[in-house]
Amino acid sequence: MTSLTKLSRSVNNLVTLITGAGSGMGKATAKVFADAGAKVIITDINESDVTKVKNEILKENKTCEGYVLDITKKEQIKEVLEEVIKRFGQLNHLINNAGIAIPLAIDDENYEESWKKTFDVLLTGQVNLIRKALPHLLKSENPRIVNISSTEGLGATPRNSPYTAAKHGVIGLTRSLASELGSTGLTVNCICPGPIRTAMTDAISEEDKQKYAFRRVPMQRYGDPEEVAHITLSLCLPASSFINGVALPVDGGLSIKRG
Repeated sequence: MTSLTKLSRSVNNLVTLITGAGSGMGKATAKVFADAGAKVIITDINESDVTKVKNEILKENKTCEGYVLDITKKEQIKEVLEEVIKRFGQLNHLINNAGIAIPLAIDDENYEESWKKTFDVLLTGQVNLIRKALPHLLKSENPRIVNISSTEGLGATPRNSPYTAAKHGVIGLTRSLASELGSTGLTVNCICPGPIRTAMTDAISEEDKQKYAFRRVPMQRYGDPEEVAHITLSLCLPASSFINGVALPVDGGLSIKRG
C-alpha cells in the first residue's frame, strides 16, 4: 500500500545514547527505544545497574550496549563516545537524563559543596557530553538531543535552590543550542517531568505522594517513568523534525494548575 505521508515515525536502527539509564526514567527510556528498534547505548555511574538493564534488553533480542559513565569526568565521556562510534559507526540521539537531587536550605553548612555537585551533574555534565557528541551527531541521520529538566525548571519549591537553578539552566541551555544549531538539522529539546515514581521519589511515603498529587496534579497521581520515556521517543522521531527549542512538561497538568 502506498503511504500518503513522507515523514517517518521509525527509529529503527538509529543509535541512541542515554545517560542515567540504570534506573527510573533512563531505564524506561532505554527499553522504549529498544522496543522501537533503536540501537540503545546504556550509560550510568553504577556498573551493576548498567549490566542489569543491558541484559534485560539483550534477553529480548534487541540491540544494546552498556558503559559505565560518570558525566562529570571528561575523559570518561571521550572514551565512551569513542567506543560507541567504534561499535556502531554513528550516533543519532543523545538523551541527557543523568540526575541528582540534594534538597537543602540556603543556610546549610554543606550548601556550596552541594551546589557544585548538583551543577556538575545536571548542567555542566550535559554541556560536556553535548560538546563531545556534537561532531558525531552532525554527521548522522535525523540527529536529536533531548535534555531532561524538571518542572522545577519552570517554577520553584523551597529548600531546593541548587536543583531548581540547575534545572532552569538546562532549559536555557536547550533553548540557546536549539537557536544556535537549528540550521544544521539537529534539534535540541527538553522535557520537564513532574512528580514521577523514580528512585528520587522513593523516600516519599505513599501517603504523602497521594496528598501531594491530590492537591497539585489535576490527574491526581504520580507519573510512571515509561510515560516520560514515550515523549522522549516522540521528540526523536524523524517526523519530529520541526520541533526545536521546546521545554515540554510531562506532569499530569501540575504546571498549569492554579489553586
